[in-house]
Amino acid sequence: QVQLVESGGGLVQAGGSLRLSCVASGSFLSINGMAWHRQAPGKQRDLVAAITSSGRTNYADSVKGRFTISRDNAKNTIYLRMNSLKPEDTAVYYCNAGVTSRGNYAYSRWGQGTQVTVSS
Repeated sequence: QVQLVESGGGLVQAGGSLRLSCVASGSFLSINGMAWHRQAPGKQRDLVAAITSSGRTNYADSVKGRFTISRDNAKNTIYLRMNSLKPEDTAVYYCNAGVTSRGNYAYSRWGQGTQVTVSS
């Protein structure tokens, strides 16, 4: 099984920056696509940014030009650099990974989430 551990959340003023990290550990054959999602209170969980194993990325329109997702395959880690943060970016940010197990079956894993709060 794979475990995902996020870090880097916190409280920041509007216009500030944060960098989130998500490390995958455990037993697996490969980590495939990875992504960041976020969920604000009372709202659904939405995709923020995603990255394939080859580095192809896509972003939600609301974060394009402000957020950058990146990946270090050697460390099984993804990052989310968040610049020009806005109060509406306040949410719990979750890491998600597509995993291929050593038994060659595919499944999805979520991290426990990290809180990002942007004050106005």
